[in-house]
Amino acid sequence: MKQLEKVYDPSSVEERLYHQWMEKGYFHAEVEKDKKPFTIVMPPPNITGQLHMGHALDNTLQDILTRYKRMQGFNALWVPGTDHASIATEVKVVEKIAAEGLTKEDLGREGFLEKVWEWKEQYGGRIVEQLKKLGSSCDWDRERFTMDEGCSEAVQEVFIRLYEKGYIYRGSRIINWCPVCGTSISDAEVEHEEKEGHFWHLRYPVVGSDEFVQLATTRPETMLGDTAIAVNPEDERYAHLVGKMVRIPLVDREIPVVADSYVDKEFGTGVVKITPAHDPNDFEVGKRHDLPEICVMNDDGSMNDLCGKYAGMDRYEARKALVADLEAAGFLVKVEPHTHNVGTHDRCKCVIEPMIKAQWFVKMEEMAKPAIEAVKSGELNLVPKRMEKTYYNWLENIRDWCISRQLWWGHRIPAYYCQDCGEIIIAREKPHTCSKCSGSNFVQDEDTLDTWFSSALWPFSTLGWPENTEELKHFYPTSVLVTGYDIIFFWVIRMVFSGIEQMGEIPFKDVLFHGLVRAADGRKMSKSLGNGVDPLEVIEKYGADALRLTLVTGNAPGNDMRFYYERVEANRNFGNKLWNAARFIMMNYEGEDINLTVDLKDLIPADKWILSKVNTLAKEVTDNMDKYDLGVAVQKLYDFAWEEFCDWYIEMVKPRLYNKEDVTRPAALWTLKTVMTQILKMLHPYMPFITEEIFLGLQDQEDSIMISTWPAFIEEWNFKAEEEEINLIKEAVRNIRNLRSEMNVPPSRKAKVFVVSEDEKVISTFENGKVFFAVLGYASEVVIQKDNAGIDSDAVSVVIPNATVYIPFADLVDIEKELDRLAKEKAKLEGEVERVNKKLANEGFVAKAPAKLLEEEKAKKEKYETMLEAVVERIAHLSK
Repeated sequence: MKQLEKVYDPSSVEERLYHQWMEKGYFHAEVEKDKKPFTIVMPPPNITGQLHMGHALDNTLQDILTRYKRMQGFNALWVPGTDHASIATEVKVVEKIAAEGLTKEDLGREGFLEKVWEWKEQYGGRIVEQLKKLGSSCDWDRERFTMDEGCSEAVQEVFIRLYEKGYIYRGSRIINWCPVCGTSISDAEVEHEEKEGHFWHLRYPVVGSDEFVQLATTRPETMLGDTAIAVNPEDERYAHLVGKMVRIPLVDREIPVVADSYVDKEFGTGVVKITPAHDPNDFEVGKRHDLPEICVMNDDGSMNDLCGKYAGMDRYEARKALVADLEAAGFLVKVEPHTHNVGTHDRCKCVIEPMIKAQWFVKMEEMAKPAIEAVKSGELNLVPKRMEKTYYNWLENIRDWCISRQLWWGHRIPAYYCQDCGEIIIAREKPHTCSKCSGSNFVQDEDTLDTWFSSALWPFSTLGWPENTEELKHFYPTSVLVTGYDIIFFWVIRMVFSGIEQMGEIPFKDVLFHGLVRAADGRKMSKSLGNGVDPLEVIEKYGADALRLTLVTGNAPGNDMRFYYERVEANRNFGNKLWNAARFIMMNYEGEDINLTVDLKDLIPADKWILSKVNTLAKEVTDNMDKYDLGVAVQKLYDFAWEEFCDWYIEMVKPRLYNKEDVTRPAALWTLKTVMTQILKMLHPYMPFITEEIFLGLQDQEDSIMISTWPAFIEEWNFKAEEEEINLIKEAVRNIRNLRSEMNVPPSRKAKVFVVSEDEKVISTFENGKVFFAVLGYASEVVIQKDNAGIDSDAVSVVIPNATVYIPFADLVDIEKELDRLAKEKAKLEGEVERVNKKLANEGFVAKAPAKLLEEEKAKKEKYETMLEAVVERIAHLSK
């Protein structure tokens, strides 16, 4: 048995062990049909990314589950990979070439994409190396990228299949447009933020009369694209106006008044302006009434050529100018402050502009149904269960998914336009001949697909689909997806309906949602707040194990957690506690056979107690981990290792270890090593590095803890009677320690301890545990008897079940010193009583003092008199 270094140094251990694991192929999984598969696909981090605390938590949880299942004998595969992150990556590269004085257009599409691939090669693997620092046991031989050849083929295949089935179509619809990024974005990428704004109340003149119709809007600039105003068909106030025309203020254009039940007659004036090209609800109203769609904005958020004098102005600049002109012309009635939810792009935080544009969409209504049923039937399990509400809400109210993006980096849409007749052909490669006009002049669609379109295929595209590979047949569907609750609609839902549609079954059986890692004050970590914590700096200072343990301890599925450096330090200290316990065991094994075995009947009750406890612990931890209660499981491990094993059992066995003649010494050594090994195995998924380093020093029969067997409950180790026995001794020790603490007795002062009981079982328990009970209870001698014979009347006592423990008072306290101390205490208390009495006897004080202060002084008097009485009694008792 080799000796460990005096102090555990993560920096010298972690890189060496990770390299060994990689070299020996422990992370790699091949198809083994005789083994049950366990599969996780990593949520692919962006190639723009750097490891942050969210990644650290996400990948720690995945690694814990993978290592756990690997030890249980599953064919465990954790598939890693990265995402091309179209918008984020394109923005990065545009910024980079801008520093060189270039634009996308200067380079052209092909030239720009060359720059992006160069950027990907330079920076794309950075986060992968950082994930390795965390200890991630992914199968790096199977690393994928959303734009590698196989994944790109899968994306194209799905697009074509969905198009042929009628699920993908091209049409002009209201989409979310980001003027900053210059692209459409999906509903899931829109964050709604509460912002201060205004209601502008306007008057629209009714054509052919002196009447005006009043309405309110939060976006006056869109009035340039109004094509109707609407009232509720049941609103009698405006029944006479339906079918008439009104004139748009400042614009020489007449629009109709239409009746539509969309209008809430109780809200505002009961009249709304309809701008089909700039509002999703207005778009639907426009379709019902066959209204024209007039887009009044350019892609950069400026007003277009249809806007007359306002053309070229930014939308907000145009708003100010319009409002000023409306007021001058008498069309502005009033302005009211108004707080409302404004949609912003989750990436650049720009306020999105609803705009009508020709885009590619996926029909969602039919594909949403089996995804809903998968959860309702219990086939798909969401953890925690409360996430089902969000899941159902999103799917039951889902709109068609806009999948086209006005970007160059990404999967290009496989649509080709015949330049001769306008026919659209969806194909795997550029067509030679048009099926409609026989022309051969084709241009491919300029747009790329939403990043989430390729991510939605991740559970099966990474395993070789559309080829029916052996990996796909063995490892799909995957076992569990681990992800943040914040991307349930971005990614989780899309994987579910994509898996069901393409593979005919759900992509994973369970989804484990985790929360956000927040700063210590509860705020979200962000660059703008400057409160982010770099996981790599934490690893460098404290080691990966301490960081991992911090991220999981106290972490419940779906809940946010706060990050404290104090916890990291405490968890590093826990690692040191384990290390020191292992060193203690190894030092006592010197000169002994490392593989010594003992018969269970040779164990004493203390050995059986700890063996039985770790046995039950294995059962409980396994149950917790199977239910994804990883935080609960590791807390039990932490408490057991620190308290039961280190603080109790190791102290119990020291007298036996230090006595080489003790015939039970081999049993103690075997128990120490056995229990420590069980602890290490159960902690390994959480703390892979320190557990491996100790394990390799503690035994020589297994090559790595990673591929060792997970502890299971062993009936032969179930010693309930011995557990009860040791628990009784522990209770006696705790009571003795509490008593001594109350009396300020230092551990160095030993005292005779009497255990009095008529119960033969109790007597036997203390006789068997006498040696370690004496050590733990700071006893100079332990006497076990059936009555109080020979015990002084002033002995202090504590009661435990079926027994009383006595300690002679004189053994605990130096009576002369205690009398001296009590005399000083008596004088001090007499002084306090005298001071309070004088105060309360002072008529001036009593007359002027507030009632509250008087009550406080009376309470002090009572307290000091009670304490003085107790001290006087104590002095009288000791002076006998």
